[in-house]
Amino acid sequence: MAPDRGTAVGSVTAAQPYIELRRAGHTVYGAARRVPKMDALHEAGGHTLAMDARDSADLARVVDTVLREQGRIDVLVNNAGTVLHGAAEDVPLDLARDQFQVNLFAPARLVQLVLPSMRDHRSGTIVNVSSIGGEIVLPLGAWHYASKHALEAYSDTLRMEDEPFGVRVVIIQPGITKTGFEDQTAAQLRQYSGNGAYRHMAEAMAREAATGLAGGSDPAVIAQAIRAAAESDHPETRYAVGAMAQQLLQLNRTLPDREFDKLATRAIR
Repeated sequence: MAPDRGTAVGSVTAAQPYIELRRAGHTVYGAARRVPKMDALHEAGGHTLAMDARDSADLARVVDTVLREQGRIDVLVNNAGTVLHGAAEDVPLDLARDQFQVNLFAPARLVQLVLPSMRDHRSGTIVNVSSIGGEIVLPLGAWHYASKHALEAYSDTLRMEDEPFGVRVVIIQPGITKTGFEDQTAAQLRQYSGNGAYRHMAEAMAREAATGLAGGSDPAVIAQAIRAAAESDHPETRYAVGAMAQQLLQLNRTLPDREFDKLATRAIR
């Protein structure tokens, strides 16, 4: 194992990015609500902590623990997130608020907690894992896409504010990836929109979700992008990686809105 290259802390949906950093010689802390999800990180020599992204006191406790034990945080990786499917008209707003709590406000609070130390050291990298859904949208996912669009706008502003202090801010935009993240897509679509005005659209998308990840990338691709961003002195502002990421983003950036709408809804019409 290489000597420690820096201290990285992250909120975890999948442990693989943190294992990648640990194998590269970083001191790594992974925090998640379900600690057993991080067993592989622990086995690789990383530190694991329980943390509920919805609990502000929990976020502060984790950051305080790392600073107390290591003296500094060099990299923050915000990788935790949830996904919510259903027509915008149908999804209860309390669930939409929770989506924003996990996907936007928890990362933002962690940033607030680590920035004073990074500014003191005039060095640090904040990696916010978004999605190609931070730029594009598909039907029946309004609140998920809204939260990711918000995370990207937040990250862009943060980058401008903290570059003078030596703090780098990076957005990772995964494309279609083979994780367990979308396992509940079909069930959510049918629960919230399966019986109303959007039922035909919801059922078509539920069927599409069953096969939609077949051509997805291995999560290792995302882990490697996070490591590249964390280790670079001059990282890109955005890393669009994984299946169809570059292609879909380019289509969205070049096609007129209504033409992209037709493309995005073709499978469910």
